[in-house]
Amino acid sequence: MPPMRIRSPSLHELHAFAATARLGGFSRAADELCVTQGAVSRAVARLEEHLGLALLVRRGRYSELTEAGREYLESVEPALATLESASGALMSRAGGGKRGHALRLSVPPTLFSHWLIPRLPDFQARHPEVTLSFAPYRRDDPLDAPDVDAWVRIGDGSHWPRGIEGEYIVGREIVPICRPQDLPQIQAPADLLQRPLLFHTHYPGNWQRWFEGVGCPTGELEAAADFELVGLLVQAVAAGLGVAVVQRCLIEADLAGGRVAIAVPQSVEIERGYHLCWPGARPAGRALEAFRRWLGGQGAA
Repeated sequence: MPPMRIRSPSLHELHAFAATARLGGFSRAADELCVTQGAVSRAVARLEEHLGLALLVRRGRYSELTEAGREYLESVEPALATLESASGALMSRAGGGKRGHALRLSVPPTLFSHWLIPRLPDFQARHPEVTLSFAPYRRDDPLDAPDVDAWVRIGDGSHWPRGIEGEYIVGREIVPICRPQDLPQIQAPADLLQRPLLFHTHYPGNWQRWFEGVGCPTGELEAAADFELVGLLVQAVAAGLGVAVVQRCLIEADLAGGRVAIAVPQSVEIERGYHLCWPGARPAGRALEAFRRWLGGQGAA
């Protein structure tokens, strides 16, 4: 059997890329990773050379993700968090269990990278006794893995498997987004009908639901293009391909960074949202109870 070819880059390069993408620049990433700015820059350059793609574009002192970079970040950031959590848990056990309580979760990559990861330092600061680890996400997961304490899943809360309980967290609010420079030309919901409508591949009815919710009659809506990942949908809007409707919780960083803007300040609530799910018959430990309370507070905020 021929030797297996390793295609993945080094963890040093992946951490440098993820930190730069999250913080917006090499200098901030270097501070977080406790290395020099040059070391971060060289690591990202090696990663781009390894992949044969540009992942970041420099804008003065700041760095922005390319379309390929955004897609790659969505794929690798949850994996990095899983590796960090697994290593921390093992080191804790080797050190006599000083952390106290372990909690293993499964979270959809989109919510993980866009909403949960930026909030996790707050949970760690409030509950240093809890060690988090993350199981791989499976779209068709039956939610019965004995080594997983809880799952975050999207739905309307009415079709969980038998024995699974759930609490709504966030995600029912949908809003239309556009490029910030297009805001002066968009004064009412009907103005969006004059622009290319970009659809989410898995939820093509979101535009119709939003127009109905704000009382704007429409005929049959046609997609100018559709995208499977929210990150790519946002990237397409920022590039000027059209307008989109998305869950507000998934675009916080894009709004704060000025990459997109809310086109019309009218949101609509849908039935579908992200829920924290856990086995009802399994005793809920202190770690899960702490995470449930904290997560509920984050969603309410």
